[in-house]
Amino acid sequence: MKYVVFLGDGMADFAVKELGNKTPLEVAKKPNIDFLASKGTMGMIKTVPDGMKPGSDVANLGAMGFDPQEYYTGRSPLEAVSVGIDLDDSDITFRVNLVTLSDDENYEDKTMIDYSSDEITTEEAAELINDIAKQLDTDIYKFYPGFSYRHVLVWNGGHTDFQLTPPHDITGKKVAEYLPKGKDSHVLLDFMKKSCEILKDHPVNKKRIERGLRPASSIWVWGEGKKAVLPEFEKMRGVKGAVVSAVDLIKGIGISAKMTCAEVEGATGNIHTNFEGKAEAAINLLKDHDFVYIHVEAPDECGHRGEVENKVKSIEIIDQKIVGPVLNYLNSLNEDYKALVMPDHPTPLELMTHVADPVPFIVFQKSKQMDENTKVYTEENCKKSGIYYENGYKLMDDFID
Repeated sequence: MKYVVFLGDGMADFAVKELGNKTPLEVAKKPNIDFLASKGTMGMIKTVPDGMKPGSDVANLGAMGFDPQEYYTGRSPLEAVSVGIDLDDSDITFRVNLVTLSDDENYEDKTMIDYSSDEITTEEAAELINDIAKQLDTDIYKFYPGFSYRHVLVWNGGHTDFQLTPPHDITGKKVAEYLPKGKDSHVLLDFMKKSCEILKDHPVNKKRIERGLRPASSIWVWGEGKKAVLPEFEKMRGVKGAVVSAVDLIKGIGISAKMTCAEVEGATGNIHTNFEGKAEAAINLLKDHDFVYIHVEAPDECGHRGEVENKVKSIEIIDQKIVGPVLNYLNSLNEDYKALVMPDHPTPLELMTHVADPVPFIVFQKSKQMDENTKVYTEENCKKSGIYYENGYKLMDDFID
């Protein structure tokens, strides 16, 4: 038996005025996913437990079958593992975004223009973060480059007593109300302010401005956490698992669970990612793995940026360039398979951030196809099924028999 998860990050949504009061899933042309819906079982799943923030960290742990209330220790430790940082038990980690802030002189007066600095390239970002590290690293604090706008700060002997805000939650807002709070928060704020001076006239930023791109004008620190310990996926589930993703966080979950993590050239985590490469990587992994978790970030990024047409387009591309080819390969095998389609959380276009609402799912099994019907994969149709997983991580119990 082969098992494949098609995880469209942030794919679920609310009705959108620009789409005739329909959701992107209702509007998108997605024949492969809708085939699975017509022959499979649809329902709703709550991936974010009550009282926990609806981040992709919590939601993907739940989607992958790990109880977030038991295993979640923060977002950044998973990202740190993904970029090869060997953490001590006394280390506290933080996500560091390269962001674009407004040009106001006082930091507190600045506005969050772009949480991703126009999706800065990994190569440009590495140069910036390495220069920040040269000036701000100590024996206690160390900065590490990651992927695109996503990087890591490690504080040896630190703590997690902070109130920190994800930058994608405050696009277009003045930052004053959302600056670090809590014990020792001045340390993090000092790093953020000093980074402005380091980045202000940096050659990388000058070249970006010349090309009409936003500069990375500051770091933004958030996502605190401590070293995570996950059970091995294969020992837990009895199947050999692998992950395909462009996002450090998802790779970090896979690495922590001793799963194989594919490296896909040109995989960016946005709508310009290498969709074909992800499909090819998944197919190659299925040759010697039982379970492959294919994570695609594009719908989430479009949701955060309020890009209505691109969110619809991203769902259509996932269907055409990932779901279709992978299903064709699975159907060519002389064995049974199961497919799971779901988002981790909704990223509504009107809010441009995550919410903790339940998300729609499909479970399809080749050998147990239901009578064909005209149902398609939408939030409303999944609600109508009456099937609901209150504890989202338990869906994986049923998916992998």
